[in-house]
Amino acid sequence: MNASRLEHDFLGERAIPEQVYYGIQTLRALENFHITGIPIKSEPLFVQALAYVKKAAAMANRDLGVLDPTLAGYIMQACDRVISGELDNEFLTDMIQGGAGTSVNMNANEVIANVALELMGKQKGQYEFCHPNNHVNCSQSTNDAYPTAFRIALSNKLVGYSQTLGELADAFAAKGDEFRNVLKMGRTQLQDAVPMSMGDEFRAFATNLREELLRIADSRSLISEINMGATAIGTRVNAPAGYAELVTEHLRTVTGLDLSLAGDLIEATYDTGAYVQLSGVLKRTAVKLSKICNDLRLLSSGPRAGLFEINLPALQPGSSIMPGKVNPVVPEVVNQTAFYVIGADLTVTMAAEAGQLQLNVMEPVISFALFTSLSYMTNACRTLREKCVVGITANKEHAENLVRNSIGIVTQLNPVIGYEASAEIAKEALRTGKSVHDIAVTERGLLTQAKWDEIFTFENLIRPGFIQ
Repeated sequence: MNASRLEHDFLGERAIPEQVYYGIQTLRALENFHITGIPIKSEPLFVQALAYVKKAAAMANRDLGVLDPTLAGYIMQACDRVISGELDNEFLTDMIQGGAGTSVNMNANEVIANVALELMGKQKGQYEFCHPNNHVNCSQSTNDAYPTAFRIALSNKLVGYSQTLGELADAFAAKGDEFRNVLKMGRTQLQDAVPMSMGDEFRAFATNLREELLRIADSRSLISEINMGATAIGTRVNAPAGYAELVTEHLRTVTGLDLSLAGDLIEATYDTGAYVQLSGVLKRTAVKLSKICNDLRLLSSGPRAGLFEINLPALQPGSSIMPGKVNPVVPEVVNQTAFYVIGADLTVTMAAEAGQLQLNVMEPVISFALFTSLSYMTNACRTLREKCVVGITANKEHAENLVRNSIGIVTQLNPVIGYEASAEIAKEALRTGKSVHDIAVTERGLLTQAKWDEIFTFENLIRPGFIQ
């Protein structure tokens, strides 16, 4: 029979397995919330951030004479063990739960209290010596501890995401340099437009994504404002004078982040605007990334009956019935990831709107949506770079032939022979299948071969000068 200990709360008494560090309130959450099947330990940066919050609180309470220095020291040591990742498996509450995150906060309080008790030479559950609420949660509420930890974790998670997104942009830029001498047809409305360099096309992909790094930095600055010390609704109830400012200073030290205390703690305790902003940025990036993947799929389509301007790496057989078929599986999976992130943005929007009066109780689903979106987008960017972009090759001769045989190049003749004459050439070329060159130079003599050669150099096609 497994050993257990008895713990109680105001609802009653329960047996807790002796080997675990969490307590009765965590146990109740494990029984009540079977939603995602994804525990908070799946977000180790969140677990780490919870311990940062509890450590900074212990430091501030010690400095203000609210907590015995020796006890505060044990709590801080326990927090350090959680910060190291040693106790991640004790954080088991579901990512989505009722109670505005109370279960997560108590999960942290109970684990840290019981680790501190062991460090003191006591038994787990001897809360008269170190209590989850009275000591670990001293001068706090879930309503300031949870969102502060959430913001710290988001900020740290954004660092890795930004790096991965930047590396993807760099990979597109490198392909831009590699393809700088590849002539291809640009297209609008999926119709031939005017020639361009494939290098410019890929460099534009890089620019498109690098713009997002600036927006991410803006969003990260917004979530650096915290409400720690607000306690229940922003009035600082049960917190000593100066605590909010001091705990914020300690948090800056232990996290290394440029955190700031909100000027209006009542507003900051219910406001989720920073999450809406960040979610919108993630959606914007997802939309851009999905558009780029659509382009890669189109450019590689065929190989015989499509555009076939580029080759994507062949990763796996593409059909159980069609031999030799290879599909653009990586752009497809990135498309699907983008669809999820776009949907998660609506979840964040609705959850933010659903806040009532002095607290938004929907923050757990906001955290789930943002954490998963960041994780999935990071994975998608890494996969797209490693499994697709770095291995793309250009079908240079084929792409150039498409340009030379295109009717779209007639646009370059507008300044020389006028729009009306150019339109007539395009109409005849489309009707007869003749080339623009043969109609304009050989048959109609509207310009000389020398003028044609001047207009249709590689350099003039990709960076057109005004030629009359």
